[in-house]
Amino acid sequence: MIDVPSDDDTADSVASGRGDHAPLKLEKFLPYRLNVVASLVSQALSRVYADRYGIGVPEWRVLVTLGQYGMMTGKAVGTHSHMHKTKVSRAVALLEKRKLLTRRANRADLREAFLTLTPAGRAMYDDLAPIALDFAARLSQVMDPADHAAFERAIDRLIERAAKLTVDFAKGGGAG
Repeated sequence: MIDVPSDDDTADSVASGRGDHAPLKLEKFLPYRLNVVASLVSQALSRVYADRYGIGVPEWRVLVTLGQYGMMTGKAVGTHSHMHKTKVSRAVALLEKRKLLTRRANRADLREAFLTLTPAGRAMYDDLAPIALDFAARLSQVMDPADHAAFERAIDRLIERAAKLTVDFAKGGGAG
């Protein structure tokens, strides 16, 4: 007779620590932990602007990017905000429908348009900016003030390294 583990046995295995010798532990894996932090922070912040303005993460990113830079193409917004062009396109369409941004054809390249916030979009950005900054301040309160500079340097280095690894792996070279 074959002994097939039940769901309870699987749960017991996890609870009993049988995975202690696994070479990769998800809860200790840096990329996973960074993703968890990003996901939880994004969920918490998105509740603020979703409840208040009825926009989602992509719309928020487009709005804030245009609020920061004034005028950009959709491609530039996507590059800056690390969003795929289809997400940017959908977010732009929603914001345009709500009259929060306008699009003006680029005469030099009719395939793209320049995006800018309307007065209503600018007002939303101006209202949201202090709320977002307060959220960030409240989030970082858990850190000792002496650790802030080191944390910022670490984040900058991780971003730079991840960008380099992305290029390296795209070329088929792997980590180097």
